[in-house]
Amino acid sequence: MRLINIGFGNIVSSSKVVAIVSPESAPIKRVIQDARESQKLIDATYGRRTRAVIITDSDHIILSAVQPETVAHRFVGKDDHSHEE
Repeated sequence: MRLINIGFGNIVSSSKVVAIVSPESAPIKRVIQDARESQKLIDATYGRRTRAVIITDSDHIILSAVQPETVAHRFVGKDDHSHEE
């Protein structure tokens, strides 16, 4: 199992990630609101601006303060902030 750092010491399993997207579009904002209402939203921003939205295979939505490109680079192993178990 490969673990990916999404900022502030928060880590997700790479095998559960379906997509990493920007929070700017209206459809993604609706996805975030729907997840909040269904209690499937995980806010890992520590009060900072949301820069990446991570969608998991269990329909959980994770908000991160790290840029989507940064998370994606960690996902493919180009950044030393990823962790392996």
